[in-house]
Amino acid sequence: MKKILNPLLVALTLASVSGLAQAQAAAPESTLSFNVGATTDYRYRGISQSRLQPAVQGGIDYADKSGFYVGAWGSTIKFIKDSGATKGDFELDLYGGYKGTAGGVAYDVGFLRYEYVGNNLGDVPNYADANTSEVYGAVTVGVVTAKYSHSLTNVFGTPDSKNSYYLDLSAAFDLGNGFTLVPHVGRQMVNNKTVLGTYTDYALTLTKDLGNGLTVSGALVGTDADKEFYKLKNKFNGKSGVTVGLKYAF
Repeated sequence: MKKILNPLLVALTLASVSGLAQAQAAAPESTLSFNVGATTDYRYRGISQSRLQPAVQGGIDYADKSGFYVGAWGSTIKFIKDSGATKGDFELDLYGGYKGTAGGVAYDVGFLRYEYVGNNLGDVPNYADANTSEVYGAVTVGVVTAKYSHSLTNVFGTPDSKNSYYLDLSAAFDLGNGFTLVPHVGRQMVNNKTVLGTYTDYALTLTKDLGNGLTVSGALVGTDADKEFYKLKNKFNGKSGVTVGLKYAF
């Protein structure tokens, strides 16, 4: 779901900082970059995708000097098989968009496809195909980023949930010496016949740039999600907890 602690914490923490910096200091050349990493618990929008257990992750990004970008990112997951499917233990995110500035505002618009490779969750009663498509838009002013994501399909295996959306607000504070503090709050609205899937998530993430492409992150993550709706294998995947991640970018 966008990326080391989870696609939410990474896409809305380090990506917000780097995206604004790129917009303010126009890069003269296009770039191709790679990243690999691991996390003690892959959280996305506050919900564990890995059964509160570790996951390995990695991605590739191309940013054109015009502002257009494309990328792919992947992670091991457990929630699809935990839901009763026999296939689907890897998430592949494919995305593309455009970043630019208007006055003192940096913006980012794009499309994201969550592809759960080989999943057959749609064959399980009370579930739909897990593959999900979203469009998104974000604006950054100073240290604050607001983002809206809108689903074009059923969202993450929930039947009749097309046109669900996610609202996110985060900030990135440079503490010096390579430390960045990122508070975040988000609201996942699930558009189906029940309100049980809708919830608020929050996170407080501290990252440390270790140099030579290495970054370590720690986050306090939690939600007010319904404990039965988001329970799999007798585990509530939205419980409060601390996650730690290590990422190498090159």
